[in-house]
Amino acid sequence: MSDEAIKVPAESELPLSTAPTPMIDPFGRAVTYLRVSVTDRCDFRCVYCMAEDMTFLPKREVLSLEELDRLCSAFIAKGVRKLRLTGGEPLVRKNIMSLIRSLGRHIDTGALEELTLTTNGSQLARFANELYDCGVRRINVSIDTLDRDKFKAVTRWGDLDKVLDGIRAATKAGLKVKINMVALKGVNEHEIETMLKWCHENGHDLTMIETMPLGEIDGDRTDQYLPLSTVRARLSERFTLTDIPYKTGGPARYVTIEETGGRLGFITPLTHNFCESCNRVRVTCTGQLYMCLGQDDMADLRAPLRASEGNELLSDAIDEAIGRKPKGHDFVIDRKTRQPAVSRHMSVTGG
Repeated sequence: MSDEAIKVPAESELPLSTAPTPMIDPFGRAVTYLRVSVTDRCDFRCVYCMAEDMTFLPKREVLSLEELDRLCSAFIAKGVRKLRLTGGEPLVRKNIMSLIRSLGRHIDTGALEELTLTTNGSQLARFANELYDCGVRRINVSIDTLDRDKFKAVTRWGDLDKVLDGIRAATKAGLKVKINMVALKGVNEHEIETMLKWCHENGHDLTMIETMPLGEIDGDRTDQYLPLSTVRARLSERFTLTDIPYKTGGPARYVTIEETGGRLGFITPLTHNFCESCNRVRVTCTGQLYMCLGQDDMADLRAPLRASEGNELLSDAIDEAIGRKPKGHDFVIDRKTRQPAVSRHMSVTGG
């Protein structure tokens, strides 16, 4: 199939007369949040995410934009209310805005509460206004440092000024921006306070993330790992942190910072397992459904998607997979073998 245009199946255009029955996993959790990687490619090579000399997937293995639209629409018909597009870097995919615009129809009908994406910000200046026009109201932008030289070292190929220009363009377009910062021991741990103040001064929430043991990289994650319990303890010496029940649909636990008036989130897959309330599943750009980011078990959705123009086979495959969603992940930084807990890269699964 071509990526030049998306033909929306007639059945996907029909209004929903009743709210769909949510998908329930074996532990009674409703699956209402889908994260979809639209590409494994990226214009950065962040040291904790990718090797510098990455081998990317052959194009024939990657779902076309039309297939991605069908797949997302099938999940929405089964009760998904929040949809996040990820990568790699989603905005480097050719004609990606045609997919985002098409998916925006589910916002218009009320079937979808939120359509959003995670981006490195490199293409935001180009696409910010169009994203807003398509129904996107909130985005996550990954920035680990405001030091230009260090940003270049962490991303290998990134340009901080270009990213900051993109964030300003997004804000001007009406998009709410949340900054994601991976806490890296010895790299940016002493810049967290600076990042926090910058975010809150500019109206952005900040979410801190522990480095995750996904995929082979050039460095050593045992050296990079910084527990967010340590980060929080350090911040508490300077700021007043108050736990709040605020949620965006993801795993972050939020606090307010009294001195800045802003929000700070913590995503802690290692120090504080967040699986008990997991409402998420992930689909790779090749159509593999991972019921858990930290497990290898997956279901192939590409085969049923390509086997029929209808969605019955696809729907059955989704139901079967949700029926074996595990209780939680088993992330650990292995200091003995220094091997990742999961061999696939985050850029493949979707950030």
